[in-house]
Amino acid sequence: MTDWNAMSDADFRKEVRAFFEAEYPEELRHLPHRPKFAEIEHWHRKLHAKGWVAPAWPAEFGGMGLNAAKLLIFYEEQQRWGVNRGRDMGVQMVGPLIIKFGTQDQKDYWLPRILSCEDIWCQGYSEPGAGSDLANLRTRAEIDGDDFVINGQKIWTTMAHDATHIFMLVRTDPDAPKKQQGISFLLAPMDQPGIEVRTITTLSGETEFCEVFFDNARTPRENLVGELNKGWTMAKALLSFERIFIGSPSLAQNALGQLESFARGRGAFDDPVFRDRFAQAALDVEDHAALYARFADQLKRGETLGADVSMLKIWVTECFQRITELMIEAAGPDGGSIGPLQVGNVSVDVLSSFYKARPTTIYGGSNEIQRNILSKAVLGLPG
Repeated sequence: MTDWNAMSDADFRKEVRAFFEAEYPEELRHLPHRPKFAEIEHWHRKLHAKGWVAPAWPAEFGGMGLNAAKLLIFYEEQQRWGVNRGRDMGVQMVGPLIIKFGTQDQKDYWLPRILSCEDIWCQGYSEPGAGSDLANLRTRAEIDGDDFVINGQKIWTTMAHDATHIFMLVRTDPDAPKKQQGISFLLAPMDQPGIEVRTITTLSGETEFCEVFFDNARTPRENLVGELNKGWTMAKALLSFERIFIGSPSLAQNALGQLESFARGRGAFDDPVFRDRFAQAALDVEDHAALYARFADQLKRGETLGADVSMLKIWVTECFQRITELMIEAAGPDGGSIGPLQVGNVSVDVLSSFYKARPTTIYGGSNEIQRNILSKAVLGLPG
């Protein structure tokens, strides 16, 4: 078994880059939508055969066992080459929680099925009235013999229509004195009479998001992960690496590269006003990359990230939105056209990029919430 952490960062980056560039299908690079598993199954099988499905998992559970420095390199190269995340909620979210909080039986059963994608997962967190304020969730699970019986609704559940299982937060003690208490973490099969999935069509015509309704749906009590009524602790555990990965500069860097190629083909750089605005956007991207590097260095040194990491998510998503707005302006009268616009060898779907940028300031903790975190935890301002 290869000890990836024993390699130098430069050698590890070289090997990861070479594999992605040689093996990842060209037609899947920089997909504008989240694919169904059938679209990327052959790529997943290739990663599984190589043992690269779960780079952050310990080797004893089938992962690569990468340290923080190597893990950042892996994801940076993935993003640079436009490698689609695929159906990774099992690997990124529920798998690490089972490793940390699950029983030995849960680890033995669920982890191999996650790696092989025998089970495809979706995340049941947000609800109507419980988005940024997740602790306000109302979906309930009551014990009935050997099962939990689940009633309620989840929304914005990414790719629920392509999932075999759902991991979710549910309220198991409605009388708990604080709303963060009385919440539990459950696993449940999607293919049962008590679960209904309705897709939500976005402005770009995609159906990545869903509503999920539970009407006396059931899951065995053995599918409770961690302690009963202690699910809030587990929900917070998911944020350990998400805070920095969601703030990666690749989102804005890729958009800026597309903008530059498209704008040159359209002759937009002949306009001095456009040149000034592009230069400002490029400086914003460079500033963010420098900020990201600072936090990445903290992880590489084994340090714990502080609340100030929220700056990353705010900066990159708002920068991304400004770039897509500038792209529409560069397209002129074609800026509202549906579908890719061809300029020389460059094909850019400017409207799709614009739509994709809209929700980025909401997911992963809205930017308003991130600013509240900065004001209270970093600046010490009153709540």
